[in-house]
Amino acid sequence: MTRLISAGRDTVSYPDRGATRRRPLPAGYHHLHHRTRIGQGRAAFEAAGVAVTTFHAHRASGMRVRADAGAVRPGSRVVVGIGIGPLRIEAPCEVIWTAYEPRRIGFAYGTLAGHPECGEESFLVDIDADGAVWFEVTAFSRPATWYTRLAGPVVPFLQLRYARWLGHRLRRLATAARPA
Repeated sequence: MTRLISAGRDTVSYPDRGATRRRPLPAGYHHLHHRTRIGQGRAAFEAAGVAVTTFHAHRASGMRVRADAGAVRPGSRVVVGIGIGPLRIEAPCEVIWTAYEPRRIGFAYGTLAGHPECGEESFLVDIDADGAVWFEVTAFSRPATWYTRLAGPVVPFLQLRYARWLGHRLRRLATAARPA
């Protein structure tokens, strides 16, 4: 598939690449951490993992997504459309890291030039020893445009609302995967 971002825009727009995998999150950014239980059992875990790593969860939450790969892999590109109609904002990102592990599935993407924010966000599904399935969003970001600076504290509020909404949508997708 054709690359979504031109060669002149090949690097992330922040210096802390991969920091959502390492802790602590870097200073100088707004931090977001939201974790929600989305189901129980291996079928729910696997369904949620596929939904996250193919952007099905993002699409189910109302985002418009263009990706240069089916399932995420490091270096793949994605443009997430935020908003409605002429008020839609394009948010280009690059997948920084992925996790395809027996108890953890997900990825993080980082912002590219043209994104209204500057930072990184991870989306992880994990399963506990007791079979509880959790969805976790971790992010660090700061404004990258005049309009996100102007929006001030509204942006972090909206990011938390979106993380909660994404968890809600993912719960529905994971629940639909339960065996009959």
